[in-house]
Amino acid sequence: MTLPLERPFSITGHTFINLEAVVVTLTRDGHVGRGEGDGVYYLGESQESMLSQLESVRRQVEAGISRAELQDLLPAGGARNALDCALWDLEAKSSGQRIWNLLGIQPKTLTTVATVGMGTPEEMAARALEFARYPNLKIKLDNNEPIGRLDAIRAARPDATLVIDVNQGWEYQNLIDYLPDLERLQVAMIEQPLRRAGDERLVELESSIPIGADESCLTLEEYHQVKNRYQVINIKLDKTGGLTEALRIVEAARTDGKQLMVGNMTGSSLSMAPAYVIGQFCSFVDIDGPLLLDSDIEHGLQYLDAGVVGLPTDQLWG
Repeated sequence: MTLPLERPFSITGHTFINLEAVVVTLTRDGHVGRGEGDGVYYLGESQESMLSQLESVRRQVEAGISRAELQDLLPAGGARNALDCALWDLEAKSSGQRIWNLLGIQPKTLTTVATVGMGTPEEMAARALEFARYPNLKIKLDNNEPIGRLDAIRAARPDATLVIDVNQGWEYQNLIDYLPDLERLQVAMIEQPLRRAGDERLVELESSIPIGADESCLTLEEYHQVKNRYQVINIKLDKTGGLTEALRIVEAARTDGKQLMVGNMTGSSLSMAPAYVIGQFCSFVDIDGPLLLDSDIEHGLQYLDAGVVGLPTDQLWG
């Protein structure tokens, strides 16, 4: 499934033009389950690589596979995510229950950030104003004028809660140098400032602003490797390889007293719907992928005033 974005969307080291996803559809006894995988771009995943992985396990899937068996059949990534979420959707449809009943969750509506991609300070401030009905903004930054860009956005949106996402774009000394201004600008969280596998010094950092792990924490195994470096863990289903592994990270992180964030790799509402489950446990919610698209899929999520996102319908997923 290839869907054009409304406009090019730039982050550190990458510009997205289209959503390039794969969709898995499973049928059993007249019931249909679906799942979307958008891939992990910085690991080199593509539609072709995800489709190849899915085709490699077609025989096992068509013979009947459990979610537990799937975890060992495919590695974490977009292909397993699509298949895992399709299995969850199929179970919900087959049992006549919503995902909330299957998981014992009383669902609440979520308030998402709207994401401002990189541009000039003036362009980013203008985009922040376009998102005036969203109280929470996520700002994409690199090491080019980060404070100047934030100053422009803060001047345009003095009311907004700002989360910044650096996507591995800074060195440790940059972070130290920028912290006073980030505190002045009342940044609520700093997401992935340093390189994956280059973040060991965060253990010694004293910051009044919580630091979040994104690229540094893909799976439960990696969570245990980096948890002492971060106060916030960003869970994305394409990184974890599906809702099953994501729920395991939620359990471990909550036990350790971490704050949680749910994020996305862009995506349609079919990708955001299972992420909505993880959002039930999160202090920071980023499920704005469909806002970046020229148009969403049928039965998509409702994006309402004040950043509120309506619950997924059973026609969409779960």
